[in-house]
Amino acid sequence: MNNNSRKFGTAPVFFTAISTILGAILFLRFGYAVGTLGFWGVILIILLGHLVTIPTALAISEIATNKRVEGGGEYFIISRSFGLNIGATIGLALFLSQAISVAFYVIAFTEAFEFFFNYMLENYGMVLPRQAISIPVMILLAILIIKKGANLGVKTLYVVVAVLLVSLVMFFMGNTGHAEASTFGLMNAQLRNPHEFFIVFAIIFPAFTGMTAGVGLSGDLKKPSRSIPLGTTVATLTGMVVYVFVVWKLAKSASVEDLLENQLIMSRIAVAGAVVIPLGLAASTLSSALGSVMVAPRTLQALALDQALPSPRINNWLGKGTEKDNEPVNASLVTSIIAFVFVAVGNVNAVASIITMFFMVTYGSMCLISFLNHFGSSPSYRPSFKSRWYISLLGFIISVWVMFKISTPFALLSFAFITGIYLYINYYHKSRQGFASIFANALFQLNKNLQVMIQKKQTKKEKREWRPSAICISKDSLKRDKAFRLLNWISYKYGFGTYLHHIVGYYSKATAIKAREELKKLLEHVDSVENHVYIDTLISPSNTSAIAQAIQIPGIAGMENNMVIFEYDKQQPINLEEIIDNFALVNSGDFDICILGSSNREIPYNKGIHIWINSLDTENANLMILLGFIILGHPSWKHARIKIFNVCNSKDYEMTKKSMNELVQTGRLPISEKSIRLLVHDEDVPVKTIINQNSGNAGLTMIGIREELVKREKEKLFDGYDELGTILFVHSKDNKSIE
Repeated sequence: MNNNSRKFGTAPVFFTAISTILGAILFLRFGYAVGTLGFWGVILIILLGHLVTIPTALAISEIATNKRVEGGGEYFIISRSFGLNIGATIGLALFLSQAISVAFYVIAFTEAFEFFFNYMLENYGMVLPRQAISIPVMILLAILIIKKGANLGVKTLYVVVAVLLVSLVMFFMGNTGHAEASTFGLMNAQLRNPHEFFIVFAIIFPAFTGMTAGVGLSGDLKKPSRSIPLGTTVATLTGMVVYVFVVWKLAKSASVEDLLENQLIMSRIAVAGAVVIPLGLAASTLSSALGSVMVAPRTLQALALDQALPSPRINNWLGKGTEKDNEPVNASLVTSIIAFVFVAVGNVNAVASIITMFFMVTYGSMCLISFLNHFGSSPSYRPSFKSRWYISLLGFIISVWVMFKISTPFALLSFAFITGIYLYINYYHKSRQGFASIFANALFQLNKNLQVMIQKKQTKKEKREWRPSAICISKDSLKRDKAFRLLNWISYKYGFGTYLHHIVGYYSKATAIKAREELKKLLEHVDSVENHVYIDTLISPSNTSAIAQAIQIPGIAGMENNMVIFEYDKQQPINLEEIIDNFALVNSGDFDICILGSSNREIPYNKGIHIWINSLDTENANLMILLGFIILGHPSWKHARIKIFNVCNSKDYEMTKKSMNELVQTGRLPISEKSIRLLVHDEDVPVKTIINQNSGNAGLTMIGIREELVKREKEKLFDGYDELGTILFVHSKDNKSIE
């Protein structure tokens, strides 16, 4: 689009919005609302409605001053903040609402000709349907907007707003006998029928939706960042003030019966009301229809230019504009056809609530975008006009709350419809999956604040509840995945895990590129599983330096890492020597150490977890039992059980049995006595042989190890378990209490 096409200033934004705000609902339904709820009831509706529209107006003003707003108005703002797929989803719903609104306003326009329908009935006995006027008007409106475009619409707006202003002035100048005899005042104003509040709110709320009408002209504005905030905000506040005075005038000037029975009660109050009020109604509904018929095609055109629809041919056709000023001719044609269908039906009451829902979704989205941008604190978010995060959050919450208060079924239907559109669009645009960076920025800020808060809290605690925050380092990530699986089991429900793929070498441009490629492969590799582990790469020249770097990094959960997991291949334990050499390095910190001996056998989960303990090794025993229960929390182990094997001398058998039973009975060992086996250690039979005989078929076997044995026996400590599958050797830094 060339610069010459951006020809409008602030006035069209204001007039488009105010002519829609002071539209059909004001003339046709405010009397009914005052009659039903009383003065204070309608004032509450106005206040509640503006608790949605004012935060939205401020949010739009804020976002519009942060970045250049192109064609598409609200759609452009949403899509550039939430991403194209979600933006297209809400944009399509918004377009349908705008297109159907054209029909709504055209049908309301026919009410200005009530005198004509009455005349035909009284003089000729003809009961004319409203379509006798609404269909020709819709055809004429479609021809004019397709032929003349926004230029005609904006020129007409000035005339319409002038007529609207005159009709309102005449209304406020009017007087009635009821007004002269009335003692109405703020002190005796009524609030009636509170149980019908949200029923009336649903009828009145479309009056508030005109607030964003001018935003749809964003592609035709010289300076959207100035015109949108100024025009939208002034129109919203002006509309609210006019509403309050209209409600006051109605409550003072007519009886409850007249307000309920005569939908054009304003014509009986205004000076020359029989002429000026129908004229004002005609002007307001026509202007609202013009506003919607100008805005809706531009929303559809912007969707098409973003290739939001699945068919490239349809996108190209709908995105086409005139050479002179890029008027969306084809999009205007589609809008007119949709509006014509609903005008022909003649009754949009059935879809009025769902239209309201779609507008509420749009307003809630705007407020959510503003809130997330405030909360995310992105350096690129620097609007010249700033709202407040709590105002935007309030607007979002009230939007959602009001949707369900108006109609829970329609609210659920709206969400279901929008979800269906999103799934459909996402199916064709898989490459555009995911939320935009606005969510990431907010999550980063939340994570930062939580980590700082947790660190402050932990420094004040003498005793902390233990839970695993494990870090695993492996060079063989793409060869064997059991270490990753172990970390994922631990992290699924109770713990936290960081998996580091070690790339041997010095940090350079080449190794950095390799690290990114390896990380991408790893993430693709685990994409098919439910992953709860944070994965990253670590470039370091040696295993020792990699470990030294890794144990100093902060935990992914905001708490310090307290466990290090190593892994080696049982059949080819090439890296076992490196693990043993670095055992003392890790043990010098406050880390529990787990060494996973991976077997090439598949893990038989249903065979359970076998834990081997002895009475002289309570530190490792408690950690292994806790890890066993943590691992069983993963769905892969849902049919598995823990079996505890306690090897003791014959002389200690009874004492050990009594001790174990006490643990079970007090609940500190939450398993049954049947799951505990006491084995007497015959000095002629090695313990490793006993373990091989009893745990050959176990899904996972846990064995405790001590630092002095690792130093003395080295690789021999891990040999001799040929009958077992995957083994987890566990060394606890301190005693973990089982509460």
